[in-house]
Amino acid sequence: MFSGVTANTSKHLQLDAGAFLKNFDPATDTWESAKATKLIGATAGGGSFAAVPTIRRIEVDGVKGATKGFEALDEWQVTMTANVKEITAEALKMALATGTSEDVKSPSSAASENYTKITAANEIADTDYIDNITWIGRLSGSDQPVMIVMFNALCTNGLTLTTADKAEGVIALTLTGHYTITDLDTPPFEIYYPILN
Repeated sequence: MFSGVTANTSKHLQLDAGAFLKNFDPATDTWESAKATKLIGATAGGGSFAAVPTIRRIEVDGVKGATKGFEALDEWQVTMTANVKEITAEALKMALATGTSEDVKSPSSAASENYTKITAANEIADTDYIDNITWIGRLSGSDQPVMIVMFNALCTNGLTLTTADKAEGVIALTLTGHYTITDLDTPPFEIYYPILN
């Protein structure tokens, strides 16, 4: 039988859904230090990460098909999706891309409850981009986490919240990574993969 399984296969399995964090710094943050303030929230169905290049074949007379050296990488489409089940004001604001929030009193003068009012804008400001969104998970053969960091994130699929009896709502956040104008040569993501013994 031919198989790709080796003695090391069991060390390289990505386990479980992991977690999504906002503005996590791999150089200074740890899971313990970040989970209280940077965690986006509990998920249902995990999420996904995609870094997809758009590769254009350069057409030249006499070349009959794909030829080494005759391709150009036009762009990277970098996205991260988190299926957030923990519905917080921060998650709602993030889904709206241009969302802002303020604490207010109840709209009813007879009520005493306090609210966080969330609104959206018609223009994208530099401050709407999130410095980074980080997925952190684990491998079967390491105590160190796997981390994928996506930079300059903006939610690009908007807010959809579906409700139903005997079920909980989930917000699917699709966040897109963006280049910075000062560094157009570096795709907006990094992957930190632990070195296994």
